[in-house]
Amino acid sequence: MTTPATNRAPRRVPLSRERVLDAAIKLADQGGLESLSMRKLGQELGVEAMALYYHFANKDEVIDGIVDIVFSEIDLPASGTDWKTAMRRRAVSLRDVLLRHRWAIGLMEARRNAGPANLRHHDAVIGSLRAGGLEMDLAAHAYSLLDSYIYGFALTKMNLPFDASEEVAEVAQGMLQRFPVNEYPNLVAIIAERIKPGYDYVDEFEYGLDLILDGLEKATSTA
Repeated sequence: MTTPATNRAPRRVPLSRERVLDAAIKLADQGGLESLSMRKLGQELGVEAMALYYHFANKDEVIDGIVDIVFSEIDLPASGTDWKTAMRRRAVSLRDVLLRHRWAIGLMEARRNAGPANLRHHDAVIGSLRAGGLEMDLAAHAYSLLDSYIYGFALTKMNLPFDASEEVAEVAQGMLQRFPVNEYPNLVAIIAERIKPGYDYVDEFEYGLDLILDGLEKATSTA
């Protein structure tokens, strides 16, 4: 004789640092860092906010954790790869990660309590540059120059008044409609000749990146 199955409450998944950070980065991705609070984080996880303090001392420690997750998503320079190829791949990866986690751009280099992924990333980039023959001073200049370009490009891309490449020409032309035809001839020319349907601002990134890398290579050979 079989007994009927009893209705049992679903087993609750234990709270852990990993679960808290996964929920925190989800909230930040959806609504920006301002949407992240211990109360909202508790609601997302189905627990009281006080339960989070068993794993994290405060919200700032949670932010340290999710910033470290973002660093862990960036491709590290591969061992044995020439430094220009490694820096190019790393730059494209960093750009894509920043565009995926838009809230993180102002926090990546601002954490006093850097996590292991953060430190591992910086160490690997410096190691790749030095292994490629860049002296320490030039490696430091290169790192600063590359990150200034990558972060700056990502920030500009985030704030453009269009999302898809199909909108670029329409938005650009719309900006000039309020003014006389000959008021801004150079803008009219670049819109007509360059910013056409299908133009994607992201394509500008690799062009500029290659100019920087070529310049660094030249500086290396003349150092």
